Amino acid sequence: MVKIELIGLEFFAYHGVYAEEQHAGNNFMVDLTVEGDFSAAVASDDLAGTVDYEKLYNLVAEEMQVRSKLLEHVAGRIMSRIAAAHPEIKKITVRVAKLNPPIKGQCRATRVSMAKEF
Repeated sequence: MVKIELIGLEFFAYHGVYAEEQHAGNNFMVDLTVEGDFSAAVASDDLAGTVDYEKLYNLVAEEMQVRSKLLEHVAGRIMSRIAAAHPEIKKITVRVAKLNPPIKGQCRATRVSMAKEF
């Protein structure tokens, strides 16, 4: 198994339960890990034997622009899109963080993590 990670993808989006979050938006960070048998790429140095990082990024970016109340929903959609587009992936882990969430107290970020094996 080879693990591919996209770390610290940054987005401005409109996710949140509160109306002001849906109106003003916020900064989010996404970490994505995919695992699979990409040994063909290891041996051949050919992109055809692995997953194109840019395509993964584009799928995440598209889903981040779909407004949602819950980070759990956002992470689930990201996971579903990637699994549908890349059946060669055997495990996906998604972490979605909302930076400076509107809670009473100091909090740098809230984060939801999800993982699924196929």
